[in-house]
Amino acid sequence: MNAHLYLRASTKDQDAHRAKVVLEAFAADKGLTIVDVYAENISGTKLNRPELMRLLDVAQPGEILLCESVDRLSRLSLDDWDNLKAQIKSKGLRLIIADLPTSWEMASSGISGEVMRVINNMLIDLMSTMARLDQQKRVERINQGLANKRAADPDWKPTGKSKDTAMWDKVVALMAKHPTMSADQVAKLADCGVATVYRIKRKTK
Repeated sequence: MNAHLYLRASTKDQDAHRAKVVLEAFAADKGLTIVDVYAENISGTKLNRPELMRLLDVAQPGEILLCESVDRLSRLSLDDWDNLKAQIKSKGLRLIIADLPTSWEMASSGISGEVMRVINNMLIDLMSTMARLDQQKRVERINQGLANKRAADPDWKPTGKSKDTAMWDKVVALMAKHPTMSADQVAKLADCGVATVYRIKRKTK
């Protein structure tokens, strides 16, 4: 059975490819054929992610969308999560989560298979909700920390992230030298996230 591997990390300081070895080993153990790997550094709270959308565009009915864990796929709002599930279902894809054993048994047939499907869907929904709540709590803690700093020092201002000039120049040079190269290929050569490539493309237009 064919599988599409989806890898996601939230920032450029995290490596979206970290889980690749784990998922490749999982696929080999389950006898799955890897069609492609889709990796990006982008927030899981966003529905419209370039690599996720590309996966949903090219994957064929009956194939597998394989993730390491639910929070790598979704920290979405309830409406966006329902939207994503509907897209996965409309494509006829089978969602397998490596660290959720109930999702491994979706090939089962008969009554036991239907019961397992219901249980699995409930667990995935629950884990998606927990991932979203965890994200909301982290944002609240960050905002509270900023508020405390401002209260202690009214003149305090957060320092913005400085642009990685070397990385920026490398991406720009690669895009200029290879105008037909895909964002994913540029990201791999520049050793950065695909989201970074798209951001630089937008700002250099």
